[in-house]
Amino acid sequence: MSAQIRTCRPDEVVHALAPIMHFFGHRPTEEGTRRMLRTLEPERMHAACEGDAIVGGAGAFSFELSVPGGRVPAAGVTVVAVLPTHRRRGILRALMRTQLDDVHRRGEPVAYLWASEGGIYGRFGYGPASLCGDVEIARAHGGFAHPFERAGRTRLVDGDEALELVPPVYEAVARETPGMFARSRDWWDARVLADPEWRREGGGEQMRVVLELEGRPAAYALYRLHPSFEAGSSSGFVSVIEAMGATPAATAGIWRFLLDVDWMERVKATLLPVDHPLLLLVTEARRLRMRVGDALWVRLVDVRAALAARSLQGDGSVVLEIVDSFCPWNEGRLRVARGEVARTTDEPDLRLDVSALGSVYLGGFSWAQVARAGRAEELADGALERADALFRTGRTPWCPEIF
Repeated sequence: MSAQIRTCRPDEVVHALAPIMHFFGHRPTEEGTRRMLRTLEPERMHAACEGDAIVGGAGAFSFELSVPGGRVPAAGVTVVAVLPTHRRRGILRALMRTQLDDVHRRGEPVAYLWASEGGIYGRFGYGPASLCGDVEIARAHGGFAHPFERAGRTRLVDGDEALELVPPVYEAVARETPGMFARSRDWWDARVLADPEWRREGGGEQMRVVLELEGRPAAYALYRLHPSFEAGSSSGFVSVIEAMGATPAATAGIWRFLLDVDWMERVKATLLPVDHPLLLLVTEARRLRMRVGDALWVRLVDVRAALAARSLQGDGSVVLEIVDSFCPWNEGRLRVARGEVARTTDEPDLRLDVSALGSVYLGGFSWAQVARAGRAEELADGALERADALFRTGRTPWCPEIF
């Protein structure tokens, strides 16, 4: 490999973004880079340099990630790419090596990402950790299965008011939902509520609606209208960018609003968790036409610290033998129990690659599932059952945005 990997200076970030932007068909702009730097620290952007040219890049946001039972510092890996002129030279591997070493030095036990291509990151210890679904439902089929009584008040708000009213609702959901992360005010302003033209994909401006119950925000939706007509009748759709409620009633209320927007034939939404209440709210779940795919990928950078940071259930224990060729400091045996994650020399109950541990960490997949896929080996009778009891969580992991 001829390229050298190093940290970017602030004025170099725009060039380090060029490899990822190449695959989106355009070049990074100074304005877009300034917006990115409101949420991405320049020292967390690594560049692969060949002479004076930057041919690859990899960045990471500094997140507080929700995990079962709490939150943990995490690297939100982003904008990873190598120019096609420099593929198959080991540059991506070198970027991953430098980035994970940096994450380890920073004391972040977890790295996670959305994979543009699912086959890339497994060899660096990432495992698929959650699923998400895209839905599309005709308004004519958007009725609820049980009578619904509207409550509170919905009102459209502008960006400034949304910046005050929406984040507390998100935070209430995020604290209880593995996979979500704490959003800073800059994140809201520069990313979630920002509405540049390129995001609209032929639709209108971003709309923001808040549902207030007893005078307080309880749910919100960010959406976009795509109006069109055929033979004098509407063929347009509502594109739901993000919608959530702090309570079941508020969640139902905000989705009732979205399904009732006039002049629209359909409602579309992406990145929904696979246990979204909408599946049971509507009369016929099949009318949602949900398409499911992989979502978050998780890499445990410090296995012991990551396991100690999440809740474990019950009174059992299990000894894990972990294989991690890319981050060998994780290799060895750990006894895992509620209140205990410790090195041990005891005989292992389960043997697995660290990527499989990433799959079960947030609760998106069970130990039994990874074992059936050949990703974990049960060495002692009942070990899978004990492990599933330890890692049980009542919430399916979800992240409502691709970062």
